[in-house]
Amino acid sequence: MGRTLEITKPEQQQQQHQNATKGGEKDLESTIVKRRHATSNLEAATHLFKGSVGAGLFAMGDCFKNGGLIGSTLMLPIIAIMCVHCERLLIRGSLLAVAQTPGATFYDYPETVEKCFEYGPRPLRRMSRAMKLIVEMFLCVTQFGFCAIYFVFITENLYQVMQQNGIDISMSLVMLITLLPAMIPSLMTNLKYISPVSLLANCALLFGLIATLSIAFTSGPMPPVRERNYFTGGSQLALFFGTALFSYEGIALILPLRNSMREPEKFSSRFGVLNVTMVLITSLFIFTGFVSYVRWGEDVAGSITLNLDVEDVMSQVVKMVAAMGVFFGYPIQFFVMMKILWPPVKRNNSCAQKYPITMQVALRFIMIMMTFCVALVVPQLNLFISLIGALCSTSLAFVIPIIIDFVTRAQVPKGLGTWIYFKNIVILTIAILGIVTGTYQSVVEIIREFQ
Repeated sequence: MGRTLEITKPEQQQQQHQNATKGGEKDLESTIVKRRHATSNLEAATHLFKGSVGAGLFAMGDCFKNGGLIGSTLMLPIIAIMCVHCERLLIRGSLLAVAQTPGATFYDYPETVEKCFEYGPRPLRRMSRAMKLIVEMFLCVTQFGFCAIYFVFITENLYQVMQQNGIDISMSLVMLITLLPAMIPSLMTNLKYISPVSLLANCALLFGLIATLSIAFTSGPMPPVRERNYFTGGSQLALFFGTALFSYEGIALILPLRNSMREPEKFSSRFGVLNVTMVLITSLFIFTGFVSYVRWGEDVAGSITLNLDVEDVMSQVVKMVAAMGVFFGYPIQFFVMMKILWPPVKRNNSCAQKYPITMQVALRFIMIMMTFCVALVVPQLNLFISLIGALCSTSLAFVIPIIIDFVTRAQVPKGLGTWIYFKNIVILTIAILGIVTGTYQSVVEIIREFQ
């Protein structure tokens, strides 16, 4: 049906572009039917906060070690601004795609990319299906990596506590113990029902963070700031970039969260869910990373909770609570992955069509087991955080939204001005450099660990 909607007149294209970008958003939102399980602004902010604050928050000390005190403090807000800008480009592309498709109410990330190419310049239309598959692959790999890393984070913290209390079991067995509880909330299929779990995860993470930083401040005088690196370079900067992008891991949730809201227009308004939440997250990242690196220096671990004295009872409690916070964040990351995997499985499998609930539960079980198996062979938490961030998160957060912007603006006469070209090329250049250097350095370090 979409193929019959080709826009052949430049004037019609320009008018549609203006309608979608100059007030058309509110008109579009008013036509969307209120969904039964729509989320509130607070619930959306809670999900976005949890989706962007997980294991990456506790990796900020390692992030600052690789970027330097001043360098990281300056670069993290820049990365955050770039992320928000690209997320807005993604939302804009989704609105334009919906406006050009009669009967459509919203599109998620892969469908947005497909439709933008489908309605884009004629030479690019054949690529629409391939681009959707590429985005789905990156989303699945990213969310799969997040889930595996969550298992590692939980296991490392629990293992330290158990060892200190005389429970001498292997780390693999500790991971196996966490497997069954992880399955229960991951069977929830509606984002609305995950809200209490997400809220609990936020509370546990914030308690773990506040307690960890309190211990850092009260366990003796802080080392002088001059003893730490202000700036770094080369391979360390590459690892910084990967860890930072991993920490801003919420790109895959932007459209699903916005689409699930009762008032979607408030998601990306000036003081809406996106801007307010990202300011809070970035401030939290900078404070956590700065304090952690100053306290533990070059010995800071991939998770700052691992730097706490395991002999101290309070430190053990903090490790347990932080692990619980990350544990309850597993379902929302798993939700995004299943949202991508399930539709094609259901569409192409007769059993899935006949027994949808049974087959979806079976698929969820298989994917949980796969993330568990990958987590078993992860040698270093911080290195895999950098690898996933550099390779997949960068592509999803920067590269794809910029490509969407180029494609949608190419439909409109004079839509690609000098400033748009310059801005997009700068972001693409930074992203590609981050992908190449971050991936290469992470792989080198991982190989070194295996050897």
